[in-house]
Amino acid sequence: MPNSLPLIDISPLYQNDDAGWLAVAQQIDAACREWGFFYIKGHPISPERIDDLLSAAKTFFAKSDAEKLRIDITQSEHHRGYGGIATEQLDPTKPSDLKETFDMGFHMPADHPEVLAGKPLRGPNRHPDQLGWAALMEQHYTDMQELAKTLLRAMTIALGIERDFFDVRFNEPISVLRMIHYPPRHTASSAEQQGAGAHTDYGCITLLYQDDAGGLQVQNVQGEWIDAPPIAGSFVVNLGDMMARWSNDRYKSTPHRVISPLGVDRYSMPFFAEPHPDTEISCLPGCSDANNPPKYPATTSVDYLLSRFADTYAYFREQEAV
Repeated sequence: MPNSLPLIDISPLYQNDDAGWLAVAQQIDAACREWGFFYIKGHPISPERIDDLLSAAKTFFAKSDAEKLRIDITQSEHHRGYGGIATEQLDPTKPSDLKETFDMGFHMPADHPEVLAGKPLRGPNRHPDQLGWAALMEQHYTDMQELAKTLLRAMTIALGIERDFFDVRFNEPISVLRMIHYPPRHTASSAEQQGAGAHTDYGCITLLYQDDAGGLQVQNVQGEWIDAPPIAGSFVVNLGDMMARWSNDRYKSTPHRVISPLGVDRYSMPFFAEPHPDTEISCLPGCSDANNPPKYPATTSVDYLLSRFADTYAYFREQEAV
């Protein structure tokens, strides 16, 4: 078995060609079963868009802590805004992560009924006061959600479920667009501090743009850590825990980590596709039988996500305890 992640050209998903759709679906299915990780090319996100996002991220993360903390995520009731260095601890056996972040989600105005009702993870985005930032990020969030839904439509072919199964469940989703800055490794608090500790993602699928600094590693089925180097023009796609639960582990939610690069800053932009909060996550019809019963109890998108947040964020545990 080759010890590198597959690269899949998804351009047939943007043509009205059933054979092309089936071919891509089969490639995605094989990658999801074997790896839970793959690269995609042939997507509609332009290089110019990526350049604009990288430029905006570098400008934002270079600001003073005081400026960035005007949108401090630990003071947010719905997990939006800036997370400082070591705000997250993805691997409980390691020090908190050597990275800083910006998180946004599906924007709901303060007078939306779900926001007024105090529903978790619902509310307005909290953008920095930076020229052009809000419009750029909101447009990219929308475009990444559409790209995720296109990939999920292809997965429905392999999973044997209705083509619109995910579309209807991703109305007003709790998907997250995140910008991440990883400082160089020499700034770590100890040799044990990693950029992002080993973890699985929480949601359905993740689409990651990474710059050319490197550092992403994926655990293969033998338990070995392999590099997932940057490929120009691509996104890395991986499955999260909700998809593993939906597919009864037919599709893998694979551990991965980031080892901070030496001597350079690293920037990445993951998009975590997560369905409407009330969506039931339970075994799909074709993913169990008498010899392979459902492994996980039914839960909802928001309940599962909140349980994982409590493991990752100290501030979140403190809020829950109040």
